[in-house]
Amino acid sequence: MTPTNDATSKAAVAAVFGALEKNWGWLLAFGIISILLGGVGLYMTFGLTLATVVFFCALILTPGLLQLVQAFGCKGWKGMLAHVLIALLYVAAGGLILIDPVLASSLLTLVLAGILIVVGVVRIMMALRVRDAAAGWYWALLSGLVSILLGGMIIAQWPASGLWVIGLFVAIELIFNGWSYIFLALDARKSVQVQAEPA
Repeated sequence: MTPTNDATSKAAVAAVFGALEKNWGWLLAFGIISILLGGVGLYMTFGLTLATVVFFCALILTPGLLQLVQAFGCKGWKGMLAHVLIALLYVAAGGLILIDPVLASSLLTLVLAGILIVVGVVRIMMALRVRDAAAGWYWALLSGLVSILLGGMIIAQWPASGLWVIGLFVAIELIFNGWSYIFLALDARKSVQVQAEPA
């Protein structure tokens, strides 16, 4: 590699990672913590499911209450009735989840299973449509079949699956998220070493 190309390569690496090169340790720590939390979550899927549902409740209930309070300051606005109605729907949904989080987790799990099946069917249709042009079309087909299988397994075990599926998915997401941040942090650390090498 010529000195010009080497300098260009180092500049490209710096452009990608920016300040992350100096702070890669924090990202590494975040990745490790995420994996540890995901690992704990795998053994506490019911608790993690309920925690996720309660968090989801807070995400719905808080804006609904704020919107309801804010609506009273909008006197004379023609859209006020619709504004209040939307706020009441948010509050009602959040309240129902808060009253019975187990039922809410079961219903959310059923919706999730349905989404997996629909996504699987769409992936299979896409794979069959591009099979003449794409060499790896069978991966999309396999992915679609796996999605349908997962959705079917969740429905087959429903409503019991509502007690652990959401927690399991969140735990797996935490683990994969953690691994991705660890590898990103290690790449950022490696870029520091590359740039430190003499041209």
